[in-house]
Amino acid sequence: MKTEKSLNPLNGYIALSVLLILCVGIIVLFINGYSLLPGLLILGWVFLAGGLVIVSPNNSKVLLLFGAYKGSIKQNGLFWVFPLFLRSSISLRARNLESEKIKVNDKLGNPIMISVILVWRVNDTFKAAFEVDNYENFVKIQTDSAVRKLAGSYPYDHFEDEKATITLSTNFEDVNKTLENEIMERLKIAGIDVIEARIGYLAYAPEIAHSMLRRQQASAVVAARHKIVEGAVGMVESALNLLSTKKIIDLDEEKKAAMVSNLMVVLCGDKDTEPVINTGTLNH
Repeated sequence: MKTEKSLNPLNGYIALSVLLILCVGIIVLFINGYSLLPGLLILGWVFLAGGLVIVSPNNSKVLLLFGAYKGSIKQNGLFWVFPLFLRSSISLRARNLESEKIKVNDKLGNPIMISVILVWRVNDTFKAAFEVDNYENFVKIQTDSAVRKLAGSYPYDHFEDEKATITLSTNFEDVNKTLENEIMERLKIAGIDVIEARIGYLAYAPEIAHSMLRRQQASAVVAARHKIVEGAVGMVESALNLLSTKKIIDLDEEKKAAMVSNLMVVLCGDKDTEPVINTGTLNH
């Protein structure tokens, strides 16, 4: 496989000076009445002028001669090359690609919507120009393909796969690193460097988003209730121990059970309690 070859062209300002000298000579010859020699000099001037090429910063020129690759110019400035070279420009600037939101299935088969933001630039002008048909379109298609593969490699979250060490919605650094490596490997053939790749949008597909949200809410409620119950049991235990230690009141097992029941209702209930004043004994 061929790679980029750097070409060192002639200084364009030297060629420009020669062109100016020829221009002055042509004018002088015309004034002195010559006709054939000035015509030949004009043809030479046009031929030499056709070799001037300007390369702006972070740009490049790929040079071909009758279909043969002769090299690339990456320096910026004014240069002169053989006028018959066919020249094409390739930008070396960093570019952004924000892919469209696509629907794919995660590792567990759940439909999700995902898009990626890619920062890339051309590194090897030969590969970008000749190894692929259209390197910009190649970047887009291969990025979409890498995103589909990434989505199918991990579950969306831990709700369906509690044993998963990496999920799309939580382990952003690991997922983005995997995505970047995958895209870099795919774009290597086109001479493209990946500067950064990260997930730009991630969500469940609309048809299951509502159900998944209710499931997450239910899981959150269960987890909250579990914490509340743990705290309530500790508070009840502490209250009973404190009453017993300070000998404020002697409670048999039946009274302890009633007290525990009342305290658990008060502490675990999701509504405000209404106090009831007992004017009789503890047994009424």
